[in-house]
Amino acid sequence: MSSITLRFLAEPSTVNFGGKVHGGTVMKWIDEAGYACATRWSKRYCVTVFIGSIRFHRPIKIGDIVEVEAKLVYTGSTSMNISVEVRSGDMKVGDMQKTTECLIVFVSVDPDGRPIPVEPFVPGTAEQVALAERAKAHLDASRAASH
Repeated sequence: MSSITLRFLAEPSTVNFGGKVHGGTVMKWIDEAGYACATRWSKRYCVTVFIGSIRFHRPIKIGDIVEVEAKLVYTGSTSMNISVEVRSGDMKVGDMQKTTECLIVFVSVDPDGRPIPVEPFVPGTAEQVALAERAKAHLDASRAASH
């Protein structure tokens, strides 16, 4: 399986000083969904090695239904690049809007924490090809900037 969606209600315990869900809480949800997606793909324990291009589009209100969708979009030899989109909305209305998106990279590791190979992901649709190209371009740019 190359994608997973977590769904739940935004609870009052996640509120920030502005009365909306705290951005750090959203980042935690992103990491959890990404981990579930990466672990399901690799069938091994995975660790987060990179979170980039995070974009907060709009706040999440307490009581909203929240969906955190993680899609595997590109694999390296030991890494999995996952696109995560967070959507939220009022359950009574049913209209979900994108609130946050980002790219997150996990590495599959052995019990000693050393990276181990993962099965390659082959995009099968035009959307998957576009996401894979976007992830690869972002990674190439990040590598070039760090040298």
